[in-house]
Amino acid sequence: MPDDFNAKLKRLEELRQQALLGGGQARIDRIHASARLTARERIHLLLDEGSFQETGVFVTHRCSELGMERNKPVGDGMITGVGRIDNRQVYVFAQDFTVFGGSMSEANALKVCRLMDQALENGCPVLGLNDSGGARIQEGVKSLAGYAEIFWRNTQASGVIPQISAILGPCAGGAVYSPAITDFTLMVDKTSYMFVTGPNVIKMVTNEEVTSEQLGGAETHSTKSGVAHLMAATDQDCLLLIRRLLSFLPQNNLEEPPRRPPVDRPDRADPALNSIVPDDPRRPYDMHEVIRSVVDEGDFLEIQPRYATNIICGFARLDGMPVGVVANQPRVNAGVLDIASSLKAARFIRTCDCFNVPLVTFEDVPGFLPGTEQEFGGIIKHGAKLLYAYCEATVPKLTVITRKAYGGAYDVMSSKHIRGDWNVGWPTAELAVMGPEGAVNILYRDDLKAAPDADALRRRLIDEYNATYANPFVAAGLGYLDDIIEPAQTRPQLIQALHNLRNKRQVAPPKKHGNIPL
Repeated sequence: MPDDFNAKLKRLEELRQQALLGGGQARIDRIHASARLTARERIHLLLDEGSFQETGVFVTHRCSELGMERNKPVGDGMITGVGRIDNRQVYVFAQDFTVFGGSMSEANALKVCRLMDQALENGCPVLGLNDSGGARIQEGVKSLAGYAEIFWRNTQASGVIPQISAILGPCAGGAVYSPAITDFTLMVDKTSYMFVTGPNVIKMVTNEEVTSEQLGGAETHSTKSGVAHLMAATDQDCLLLIRRLLSFLPQNNLEEPPRRPPVDRPDRADPALNSIVPDDPRRPYDMHEVIRSVVDEGDFLEIQPRYATNIICGFARLDGMPVGVVANQPRVNAGVLDIASSLKAARFIRTCDCFNVPLVTFEDVPGFLPGTEQEFGGIIKHGAKLLYAYCEATVPKLTVITRKAYGGAYDVMSSKHIRGDWNVGWPTAELAVMGPEGAVNILYRDDLKAAPDADALRRRLIDEYNATYANPFVAAGLGYLDDIIEPAQTRPQLIQALHNLRNKRQVAPPKKHGNIPL
């Protein structure tokens, strides 16, 4: 070969080695010392082995300010490319904290934007591995413009292709809004954090003292703010969670979710469900047990499991078909609906509807939480978001009422009246405006005041009310329930209904978009 060609090959190899090393071995060692992986290690673990094809390998920044022209690392701290997860194509970008702290530059933003454009054109998910100090200060408004370009693409891709963000280090300032627009945000305990303004700024402005972990750590966003959908113990666990999450989602909004060959028998019954609801209506039970009993192999990926725990949301399979599960949790505040649970469920329902994932609702709800805190906080508009999400959803909607279905909450939780497709009750189901004690106290207030033995009369009236309303037969007689089923048969009944609805096509009336109460 000619000498000049050999020289070019040598130069190419040198540049590739620079790209692989990022900011150098010393910075890689510091990343490892902080219990984190490098950007390239993360991509290697996330994707099927040997499937990653990198794009924009030799891109460098364009900044000539503050001596930056003398330091132009190959790749500029952003790794982008295409790979596969379970042999399904995905587009990935990963911020390399070893290069300028993973800060966002104009060149980095262009790489991410091109990747997102290709993902949208090819109908494939986008996965962002975030680990960045924020906008690159030396580039000024150019880096901010780059962020805005990404935000715009996040919005255009929303509901078209799945977008998943993993926070694997710092993510602060304007950078937090890209993950916030995506479908799912995952964080790692003790090593990742998100906030708009950091502890130092808060101290200066409000005189509050707070650590980064307290302000925006994975624990905070998993339990208090609801920003994080899933929390992992390590980078490795987080990447495995992404793979698992994607297994329930289609490539895009025009495809069906990926069905797996079923292992669990579709006709499997569970007699234990016949006795899971206590005789005492005040006694709780764990709705997780109901869900795991019904779904394939008891496999349930709960979303936001530590936030608004009075409602349960997550993914499972029935006869190999992915479904989204929404369920009241009687063990937490009797499964009552409040602001946080309404927001949590509404967002999950809309996500499932975007990507053609059928909804299965397990209902045991006494109503909306009363109190000035809820009313002043806007429970009216926030509860309306949950109602809106169920009304708007066009995927198959299956509802099982296990016990209480009281008041407006009955209507909201995917009732037949807001176009639930298959609504059934267990024999223990109670459909009424309110619970028996409250109803009796209102309906018979005067009689109770005049009665010589008010307690005895109250007990008799409650028994009569229960006999009339604390059963599903009145609602079934009116056609509000399609059937009353034996609890043990819930799984086979759900699977049969799901198969019957597999070709459902519901077209919304022409409009630009609805106006959800925000």
